[in-house]
Amino acid sequence: MNIPGWIWAPTLVLYAVLFVIDLLVVGRRPHVPTTAECLRWLGLYVGLGIAFGGALWMFAGRQHGVEFFAGWITEYSLSVDNLFVFLLIMARFFVPRELQQSALMWGIVIALVLRAIFIALGAAVIARYSWVFYLFGAFLIWTAVKLASGGETDDDEYHETTLVRWVARVLPSTPDFHGTKLRTLVSSKMLWTPMLIVLVALGTTDLLFALDSIPAIFGLTDEPYIVFAANVFALLGLRQLYFLLGDLLNRLVFLQVGLAVLLGFIGIKLVLEALHENNVPFINGGQPLDVPVPSIGLSLVVIVVILTVTTVASLVVARGDEEATAE
Repeated sequence: MNIPGWIWAPTLVLYAVLFVIDLLVVGRRPHVPTTAECLRWLGLYVGLGIAFGGALWMFAGRQHGVEFFAGWITEYSLSVDNLFVFLLIMARFFVPRELQQSALMWGIVIALVLRAIFIALGAAVIARYSWVFYLFGAFLIWTAVKLASGGETDDDEYHETTLVRWVARVLPSTPDFHGTKLRTLVSSKMLWTPMLIVLVALGTTDLLFALDSIPAIFGLTDEPYIVFAANVFALLGLRQLYFLLGDLLNRLVFLQVGLAVLLGFIGIKLVLEALHENNVPFINGGQPLDVPVPSIGLSLVVIVVILTVTTVASLVVARGDEEATAE
């Protein structure tokens, strides 16, 4: 799939317009969004994602359309896990509830820029070194094992990164928030506000999560255009999901197990693809192996089934626990 510049350009403009509109809406009146407001925006973004995937299916073929939907759903599901940490970051820095929309929006923009760089580097490496699929596959399988054993994240505590600690220590700042401002005048001195540290924390944390999600989506498609599009549409609705899910996140008790199975499946798929295209001298003498590789259509079905079973099982167990507690 060779995407010419005249398609990339208007696509990037579309993404920029969507984010600018979101930023203007949020920046105009910082507030805690209502459920109805979140549903409207989330419905818009999901509709745009479906329309984009449908257009891709129509003009680029079924294969690329299915690749987008598989990648988009995967990125969305992995993003939900990010929300646990986002909640912890907001609590750690005592971000007022009405300012959390702005913090999330700018954090998402930073994350998208960093992911774009990561995607470009990943695409360049894959194009030159096909054996990197072995590394991606092994990394995803290792991550899946850590998730399944509960060792990937700590849902009770947020650990500041080195960059966040450095920013907080080096830059002169005020301890108080001043609306959505990053800098403010205090006693005739221009100081940074805690909002800057929150944005750095959100952006860098999302980049750490991208170390899992980017290799995962490259396991579903090797087309950078589709990889970037899936990330954009997943990140666009992340702010609304944050406010919509809220306490529901704590009821998704099997989320990590489901994501572990998902990442494990894609990791195995990557290893099988690497074996199928093998040119590593010390594996089968550098000759490809005739191994079965799950099709993208089957992969999409598996992803949907895993996420559906995970969500339903989590809600059933959570409801049972609530009823038992009530009794």
